[in-house]
Amino acid sequence: MVNLIGKLSQLLLCAILSGAVLAAAIFPVLAATGLMAKAGGETFAHLPDELTVKRSPQNTYVYASDNKTLIAVMFDENRSDLPLSDIPVMVQQAILAAEDQKFYDHNGVDTKAMARAFITNQTSGEVQQGASTLTMQLVRMSLTYSLDNTPQGVIEATENTNRRKLLEVNYALALERRMSKEDILEKYLNTAYFGSRAYGIFAASQVYFGKHPKDLTVAQAAFLAGLVKFPGKLDKASGRQEAVTRRNYVIGEMVQMGHLTAEQGAEARAEELKISDAKTPNGCVQVLTNHWGFFCDYFHRWWLKQEVFGGTDYDRERQLRSGGFRIQTTLDVNAQQAAFDNATKYAPIGEPQALMLSAIEPGSGKVRALAVNRHFKLDTKGENGQHTNPAAAPGTKGTYPNTTNPLLSTDPSFQGYRPGSVMKMFTLIAALENGLPLDYVINTQAQAVSKYPYKKDPNCGGMWCPPNSSSSTPIGPHNMWSGFGLSVNTYFVPLFDIVGGDKVMDTARRMGITFYNDPGTEDDDFASSTQSARIWSPFTLGISTHPPLQIANAFATLAADGLYCEPTPIEAVFNNRGEQLAVGAPKCNQAIDREVARAAIDAGRCPVGDRGGLGKCTGGTASDSRGIIGKPIFGKTGTSDNESTATLTIATKQLAMSGFLVDPDWPDTTQKMKHKGDRGINPAVQHALAAAVRDLPDVQFPAPKTSRLITGPQAAIPDVTCKPIPEAQAMIKGAGFKAEVESRRPVPSPCPAGTAAGTSPTGKTLRNGVVVIHVSSGVPG
Repeated sequence: MVNLIGKLSQLLLCAILSGAVLAAAIFPVLAATGLMAKAGGETFAHLPDELTVKRSPQNTYVYASDNKTLIAVMFDENRSDLPLSDIPVMVQQAILAAEDQKFYDHNGVDTKAMARAFITNQTSGEVQQGASTLTMQLVRMSLTYSLDNTPQGVIEATENTNRRKLLEVNYALALERRMSKEDILEKYLNTAYFGSRAYGIFAASQVYFGKHPKDLTVAQAAFLAGLVKFPGKLDKASGRQEAVTRRNYVIGEMVQMGHLTAEQGAEARAEELKISDAKTPNGCVQVLTNHWGFFCDYFHRWWLKQEVFGGTDYDRERQLRSGGFRIQTTLDVNAQQAAFDNATKYAPIGEPQALMLSAIEPGSGKVRALAVNRHFKLDTKGENGQHTNPAAAPGTKGTYPNTTNPLLSTDPSFQGYRPGSVMKMFTLIAALENGLPLDYVINTQAQAVSKYPYKKDPNCGGMWCPPNSSSSTPIGPHNMWSGFGLSVNTYFVPLFDIVGGDKVMDTARRMGITFYNDPGTEDDDFASSTQSARIWSPFTLGISTHPPLQIANAFATLAADGLYCEPTPIEAVFNNRGEQLAVGAPKCNQAIDREVARAAIDAGRCPVGDRGGLGKCTGGTASDSRGIIGKPIFGKTGTSDNESTATLTIATKQLAMSGFLVDPDWPDTTQKMKHKGDRGINPAVQHALAAAVRDLPDVQFPAPKTSRLITGPQAAIPDVTCKPIPEAQAMIKGAGFKAEVESRRPVPSPCPAGTAAGTSPTGKTLRNGVVVIHVSSGVPG
């Protein structure tokens, strides 16, 4: 009985392979005896006859803004489809010689070959021969993508059983009825696995020979064709020899089929096998130029937040790595190179200090450069130096010279660093928005007593009272031009309190500043910016933490006449059909009134040595910037407490760049971060920005025209020269001003000592504003 069943099973398969008439005759008998189950499952007649040949996973290519410079390739399976017209006939012939020489003669199933293989395998008791046509192989590959992508589904789709073979046969017959031979061959060439993580002929040509299929030699094409059945270990001598043997077999078959002459075959067999083994780089840690990795990582994190690519991070990741997108990013290769060159020039790779430069385009939010003196890589070989924070556990490694942390960008998982006095810009803008003009005068002191309760130093009666960052900073009367240009702390702390911190926070948020919520810590910026916002004057000196890109974009908002644009790494995204997707377009809104932005820029030109449109600048903390960059600019330096960070942010009309010099491992380091000279942040920003905008036209910043933002409503100041101080005070108050006497430093004057030598300002000033009375020394100057 067993022998009878075996013979009937053989007869069954032969019947299937020989034609539908014999199959139809024998199937009822086998079904009645239960022998069909023995043959492998449900009856052939009930198998599905349609297979959706889905597009197999495709590489995503990430390019720079020029849409030509390749940054990175993203894939799960290294594959990029080609149309058959781009695959040379010689390559097609090699595949057919190796896999299916009767491809153009059969209807999807080679019945004679399959019957012969079946009988041989049954006789030997093991698989000795295969008889799958190229179409059946394509079916098997397609099943792994089309039916069930679970591990068990893939196993069932590819396991070596009669049921699976029957399924392949029926699908192959159906496939040949609705697809042309050319379409099947094209799909096969783009789907087959060639070893070394190369899927499809294009990836195989790139990996093994570093070239396009159209440039392959006959010997190389035959070698690749042989790999479909032999994706062997080519790193071993035995594997190489086996591959050469297989290659030569394919060449011989091409000669037998008439695709090559005997002489051409001999020449191809004599060709030395030279494999480049050029593994296709995958992901951001294998970007084509290492310092692009930080931008690539920023792009990757951005992608994972876009719900259009899937409902979960996992779905979006799979879309990126299998969707076959062409992504044109915003990375400007020239700006990026300039930033990296200067970051590493002024702080060489290997230093614990990180010199970071972020650049963004005003009016679009397009991120043009993200560079730092670090290798973008995992520290797999233990090359990193010791952690700089003495509180770190012994033996803890730092993040230099290798890291993949998002040091520069706006990822919520990474807070950033204290920007220092660059944050004064938000107080200045809020003041302008709330009726205080650029000419608003404050008689600054050596220390400014704030409304912020504070128990540590510096405090005055329990209130925070910071001094200026330098003893050389002139005190006395300052307006916004001089207060900002010389970075006078004791001007901006009282200005913050006068305006109201809640208004300053509102301005900052509209310009893209975010705050981090760390309950129970001193870095709970979010709580301070909400619960204590009105009195949180340390904000104006840069106590909160922010990444360089966020600060660069805030200044870009001003450069764009107050138009805030959400930072983006995307110029355009194209799907695998070349169609541009509606994603990544600039997201902008008018965050700051245009005239307010222009007024703020006029004061912002003072710190960096430019001359504002109103000509009121009197000095700056980075006054050499204008001469180095050679374009109209505005900007601001920043230094945090104890000089643990040093920053400089500068913007032109076309590009804003923010530079930070910090220790990412120990943000509150006791090491002093420098502004000038070697290891200084200033020259790095200045020269990087100069190089990035060198070929761009000069574009001037328009001066504000609204008088209320410049001087406000004016009133004449009485002439109190040589008047006794009490009388001078009465005259000033009588004219509607706030009178303050500056008696700490008598000024040279022909007036009697102790009398009024004059006022600051003179002539006219803001109605109800401050007028400072200077005391005469009694000695003419």
